[in-house]
Formats: sequence, structure tokens, C-alpha cells
Amino acid sequence: MPALEAIPTNVITGFLGVGKSTAILNLLKNKPGNERWAVLVNEFGEVGIDGTLFSGKEAEKTGVFIREVSGGCMCCAAGLPMQIALNMLLARAKPHRLLIEPTGLGHPKEVLAVLISKHYRQALDLRATITLVDARKIHHDRYTHHPTFNQQLAIADVIVANKADQYQPEDFPVLLEYLKRTSGFTTSVFQVSQGHLQLDWLEAPSCYRDHKHHHHDQKHSSYLLETPNIPSTGYLSIHNEGEGFYSRGWIFTPEWTFDTHKLFVLLSGLDVERIKGVFITQQGVIAYNKADSVLTETNLDDCMDSRIECISRESGALETLEEKLLDCVMAQ
Repeated sequence: MPALEAIPTNVITGFLGVGKSTAILNLLKNKPGNERWAVLVNEFGEVGIDGTLFSGKEAEKTGVFIREVSGGCMCCAAGLPMQIALNMLLARAKPHRLLIEPTGLGHPKEVLAVLISKHYRQALDLRATITLVDARKIHHDRYTHHPTFNQQLAIADVIVANKADQYQPEDFPVLLEYLKRTSGFTTSVFQVSQGHLQLDWLEAPSCYRDHKHHHHDQKHSSYLLETPNIPSTGYLSIHNEGEGFYSRGWIFTPEWTFDTHKLFVLLSGLDVERIKGVFITQQGVIAYNKADSVLTETNLDDCMDSRIECISRESGALETLEEKLLDCVMAQ
């Protein structure tokens, strides 16, 4: 490790589609201009989208440094993928603050255990773990019965009920009652919309003291994401599965241009849990994000290639998607 000491470090966690990436982008917009911030991003899927989303809006010249680990929970294999990525990120950025975004299907206890280990005891100062939650999900057993969903709430120092502008009057009280019943957590619970976190929430102390690693069974192969070699077909497809979910991702050659209308129609109609994508189109670089059946589009400055990641509870939901994506490629 480089000679770094007591870097304030926050884990920003939450289940699939809750808005973690949007929340981090908002934090980066409001960081002090004279500070360097580092962001370590972890994704369940293999191709990696978040790194492109962050770097497309924020560059190192603004004091923001990004490193990505894809392919499942980065704390697996004794935390080796996470440690390699984290060491490289800290050495390059020498940051004033470190933000870590685990995958929505990852296990934050494992990530926290790495951060407080002897290897990082001097370099990092673990601060508040912030868990984002959509209060509407408390009404559904498929979330409240999922161990990762509950673990993310249990380890939180600050809980943020995101997407509050979409709540019904009973949603937030139901969340508070659930937290009180399951963990006794009754303080530091806030409502926000569009992931607007307050910087002072990052400064709250961390209460995490569990030094034991908790084994979990997930089929994946975490690795440091680098620009891949695209085969002669013009695209690469990779799949992953674990925690009751299936993902499939594609990376396309940057020489291809995609039709925005066809993409929007295709992605709007997909019945899957989560979609993230970045495409080179005839209208420029566009990021697509779908959660809770709502598809949004965002213009980006640049990207290395076109790529998409889809996550579903049903393996068959992604079988015919490749052919439909290829149909969105415009004639070259």
C-alpha cells in the first residue's frame, strides 16, 4: 500500500435498481472542488456499465477516479479482486475520500470485513455505511425474504428511502415499522428523491465491528474489468448467475452505431429485473437505465464501446435478446 492514512471511506449499498449509481453521481457533483474522490464500483454482471456511466460524466481532471470490478460480489475469493482493484485505485488517486458501491446482489458484510482488515487499518477510516432502499419494496415478500436485502438494511449506519416522490402515504411508515421489527433501527432514516444524499451523512461514524467473514454461495468469476478483445463477430456475450438471479451482458465493437428508436422500443418492452446500457447511436452516446419497469435515457460525453447488462429472475427471459439487439445495429 502507498503511504496513505485515514482516508474517509463510505460504502453505498442497496438492492437492485434502488438508485445507488445516481446517488453517487450526485455526491460527486457536490464534492469540494479541491478534493480528489475515488469510487470503487462492483457489478453483478460481467461486462460492467457503471464505470462508463461515472467516467462519462466525471473525468479525472475534476478530481474523480473510478475503478470497476465486475462479475459478481467483489469480496469473493478471499477478497482478492477487491483488494487488487482497491490498491490500484488508491495508488493512482491518493484520494481525500473513497466511495465503494457493491453490487445490489452483493454482501456488504464481506466488503466491510475487507475494509477493516489489518491490510487497510492504517490507510482507511471507515465511516457511515449508507443503505438506499425503496420503501415500496417492503410490501413484497420477494424482497423482505431475500437475505441480501435484509443484510443491507442490518449493516446500515444511515438508511435512505430513495424515490420518495413515488411513494404512497403508507409506504414510508411501513418501512419504519419493518426496520423497528427486524433490527430495532429507528434513527438516521431519511427520505429523498433522485438519490440526493447529503454530504454530512457521509461523516457519521461506522458501527461495524464484525471481523468474521461470512461465506456465501454465488456462482461468479469476479475480475478487474479491462477493455476486452472483441471477436470478429463484432460482439462479446458473457453470462452470470447467483442469489436467484441471472445476468447476461454484451459488449459491441465501437465501430457499430445503434438505432435509438429500435433500442428504446426493445428495452421498454423487456420484462426483466434490471437493465443498464451504454450505446453509440446516430444521436450520440446514450445511457439506458431500467428499474421498476421505467426506462430512462441520459446523454453521455463519450464511451469506449457499446455495452448492455440485463438481470432477470428467469433464465429464459434473456434467450432471444441477442438477436433483437443485433437488429438495432444500423447499416454500416
